[in-house]
Amino acid sequence: MIVRFLFMFLAVVGMRVIELRLAKRNEQYVKALGAREFGARHYPLIVWMHVGFFLSLAVEALRKGARPSRRWTLLFPLFLVVQGLRVWTIGSLGRFWNTKILIVPNGQVVKKGPYRWLRHPNYAVVALEIALLPLLFQAPITALVFSLLNAFLLSIRIAVEERALAALTDYREAFRERPRFLPRLRGRLPSARCGKLKAVDK
Repeated sequence: MIVRFLFMFLAVVGMRVIELRLAKRNEQYVKALGAREFGARHYPLIVWMHVGFFLSLAVEALRKGARPSRRWTLLFPLFLVVQGLRVWTIGSLGRFWNTKILIVPNGQVVKKGPYRWLRHPNYAVVALEIALLPLLFQAPITALVFSLLNAFLLSIRIAVEERALAALTDYREAFRERPRFLPRLRGRLPSARCGKLKAVDK
């Protein structure tokens, strides 16, 4: 049981380390294009929240023997789908993906991937992951506490990001009809011109 937990835990942590290295490389690229950074004051809080999440998960799960949830067969496939959405999101933005809010003034929009349906698919992925990973190993306190912390920090981050995008780009017009986190199941399909701005952090 502990082996399964350690494998999952280290795999996810390893992916985050790779993403941070990718973000650093992408940051240099977009800043060379004239990107401006927003939200630098609250960014360290987000970093520490994620560090605290992994520490809390490890402590709570290991104290309970790192036993997999009885709902593993339901939760694990959902977790894999969420990881697929994460990869799709990062791949759609390419070298413009980042963990920071970096905006190239007058940047073009991405017209592919999950941004055809959502404004912030990466934030949806993070919220789902913070809930699902602890629940896979019966750590509900971590799931609840850090879901609330994440929601609070995202309320700050999204407000800063969307104000900056509206001021420097055509974001408001391009995403006027896009929901933030959950795709609409009904209604007309998104137009081809809508997408997420390349020079942002999703």
